[in-house]
Amino acid sequence: MWTQKEIRLKARKRGFHLITEEVLSQLPELAQYQVGLMNILIKHTSASLTINENSDPSVRVDFESHFNRMVPANAPYYTHIYEGDDDMPAHLKASLLGPSLTLPITRGRLNLGTWQGIYLCEHRVHGGGRTLVITLQGN
Repeated sequence: MWTQKEIRLKARKRGFHLITEEVLSQLPELAQYQVGLMNILIKHTSASLTINENSDPSVRVDFESHFNRMVPANAPYYTHIYEGDDDMPAHLKASLLGPSLTLPITRGRLNLGTWQGIYLCEHRVHGGGRTLVITLQGN
């Protein structure tokens, strides 16, 4: 069995945001799958997805601080600058983390670790709403 749909996430400011519940609330179809995989693709080049700590919000703050130091705005060697000083760093950060996740489904639920959650990594100061393509595969 296969299901594919697009979902829209609400707009968020730059940072690392826990979106697990927002995604699951738009996927009632997940309950039909006993075993399978869920692939999530973000249809943007300046935001990314990852899995990490879902309990302590300071982890997300530390992610943002680290990535801003690792990939600074206004680096003198950037040539892609016409879309704003946060655009090229956003593309680099998105490439480091990646546009997709593949997660296991067990008995109609995501089979994540106790402390794992899905992060939207918004790399633009004002990224706007983001679109995800969700593909469910299994039986």
